[in-house]
Parts: sequence; C-alpha cells; structure tokens
Amino acid sequence: MRLPSYAYFEGKITPIDEAKISVMTHALHFGTGAFAGIRAYWNEDEDQLYLFRPLDHFERFLNSAKLLCMEIDHTAESLLGITKNLLRTECWRENVYIRPLVYAANTLLGGPRLYGLRAEVTIFSMPLANYVPDEEGTHVTVSSWTRIDDNTIPARGKVTGGYVNSALAKNDALRAGFDEALLLNRHGHISEGAGENFFMVRDGLVVTPPTTDSILEGITRRTVIELIRRELGLEVVERSVDRSEVYLAEEAFLTGTAVQVAAITRVDHRTIGTGKMGPVVSRLRELFFLAAQGRIETYRSWVIPVYEHALDGYENPA
Repeated sequence: MRLPSYAYFEGKITPIDEAKISVMTHALHFGTGAFAGIRAYWNEDEDQLYLFRPLDHFERFLNSAKLLCMEIDHTAESLLGITKNLLRTECWRENVYIRPLVYAANTLLGGPRLYGLRAEVTIFSMPLANYVPDEEGTHVTVSSWTRIDDNTIPARGKVTGGYVNSALAKNDALRAGFDEALLLNRHGHISEGAGENFFMVRDGLVVTPPTTDSILEGITRRTVIELIRRELGLEVVERSVDRSEVYLAEEAFLTGTAVQVAAITRVDHRTIGTGKMGPVVSRLRELFFLAAQGRIETYRSWVIPVYEHALDGYENPA
C-alpha cells in the first residue's frame, strides 16, 4: 500500500513530511477539532476516480466546525476543489480514503475553551483496507461504555475529542475477541457502533435509531435509507431500539464511510438470523458499491469525477 505523499496544509498542497504541527497545539491537548471521512472509488472501465457524495460530507464537516464555534474561510465547494487538486497531485488509480481535519491551531494553550481560537484546515488521502476484518460476517458486542450524549459532546458532529468514547468501546471489543462494539445511549437504547450507524431487519421492516438517539448524522446512513426504499422497496423506520431486540433481528448491519456496508452475523455470541449475511444486506452491498463507482445512472449525482480526462498521459502537477 502506497502511503500519501502530499497534504493540504496551511493553505497549500505540500509534501506530507512538511505538514507538521507544534506539540503545543491546542487541539492536541483538548480535542478541539473536527474531521470528516470521504471515500473515492476507482472505476477501471471509465479510467476515473469518483468522489462519493463529497459536498454532503463537506457540509457536515462545516457543521461540525460550527458546533465548535470555529470560523473557517471555506465553503463545501472550495473544499471540494482543494480535494480534487490533492487527489490529482497524488494521481491515485485505486480506491482511497480522504481525511479533512479542522483544528484549533493556537500554540498558547490557555486552557480548554473555544472562543478566540484560530482554526486551520488540513486534508490528506490514502488507500484504506477493510475497516472490519469480514464485511460479510462481523461479530459485535454491546459495550459497557455509554455513547456520548448531545448535551455532553454532540454525537451528530465528528468532533475529535468525542472519539475517545469510540476508542474505549472499540478497544474493549477487540481485546475481547470481537470485531466491533455497539454502544447504548443514556436511556439504554442502541445508539451506534464505535464508528458506524446501525440497522436491523425485523418483521419485514428495516429499523435504525433516530438522530435523537445520540448518533452521527451519517452520509452513508442517508444513502442506504434511500437505496432500501427506492431499490429494495422496503420500509425504513427510524425509532429507538432495545438491546434485546437486536438479538431477535433477522439481519443486522453497520454503515459508514470507512466500514461502507457490513453485515452483522453475531452479537454477543448470539447468532443473528441464519448466522450468514442475509438477502437484504447482500443486495444492499451490491447496490451501494455500484452507485459509489458511478455505475448506476439514477445515482450519478452522488459521485463527482476527480480527473478531467483519462489518466493516460496525465502529468503529475507536483
């Protein structure tokens, strides 16, 4: 796997080895930052790299910054332009993951606060292997850690400090031999995975926790809801889900930019459905990857090409 060579840093695309911050940086000490995760998919037939729903991701990125009272001189469109230039500079010909980050760049610490901090934006990209070992048979556990609440650290935004909550849950899950964790909110309802939204199939309905149950407002979540309704013809219900109800699900799955669409086949050593990926998740995965690669005309608006022409003869501008 080739590591990234460049990053957008302090207003320009620069060699990634030169994209350095001080050990005194405020965000490093107090978690005062927000990030996004975006995927770009390589379509060999078209010799093209497609960014998947980048404007939606950047709108959420800006909203996450807003939650932290950060003012940045960018729009979703300007961030898209920077990202396309960065990917062209890297000249990727494979699926890649893009990480934008906005962070409090002050080096005079002054204690935990938000007001008056200077925000900087950086972006880099790199190939990413499967987020969970087996996307067709993920084994999860319900974590003893409670999901952060909206009145603690807003889960609807990707705030860097809030992901310590996810790290604690994921760490315990991995050390206990599971692939991923499911977190409950303060009311004891299923919230989401350590880095993914949660869905289950029960009695012919697809059920997912609502945004008011301390979940990230997921772009992939929004995508699969539309695919389920339009392409599979199934009803999607957003409601609270009890822990014990998950054990009775016919199918269950996780969604997110990193995990994409991953089938859950066991929860706390209990078999979900048949113990194998079910028909709903199987068809949904197929539809999702086709759409993400720009192969379904109905959803071409979800993808934006990186290269203005075929890569043959393309000169790296760096």
